[in-house]
Amino acid sequence: MSNPKTHIHRVDVHFGDCDPAGIVFFPNFSRWMDQASLAYFMACGVPPWRELEATRGIVGTPLLEIHTRFLRPATYGQTLEVHTSVVEWREKVLIQQHRITREGELLCEGRETRAFVVRLPGSYKMKSIPIPEDIKALCL
Repeated sequence: MSNPKTHIHRVDVHFGDCDPAGIVFFPNFSRWMDQASLAYFMACGVPPWRELEATRGIVGTPLLEIHTRFLRPATYGQTLEVHTSVVEWREKVLIQQHRITREGELLCEGRETRAFVVRLPGSYKMKSIPIPEDIKALCL
């Protein structure tokens, strides 16, 4: 896929995001990528998940797999940018790429595999569905 739509989600790093050495605690990068995933869909015009669940039964896009590569540390007082795009669309899953930067310098990269899911009637169990074409079209 060439030149995918990219959304930039800004994150202010706080003291509580860091370990005792003052370096961002690594799970926070995953948290920020998850926030950026939702921000991406909303920036593309996809309705909020609660609305989609009420109208179409779509609960959201839970994470199935993640790969993260850390290149440089970050610390509190810094503003980071999470550049998010969908780099691959399959029948039932999508691959999102996140590039976390500080003033243009790449700190962390992540790739997530996500699926659109609906809840099984009368249950908390979910099942994946084919990616809705109208939602995919909003993101292209």
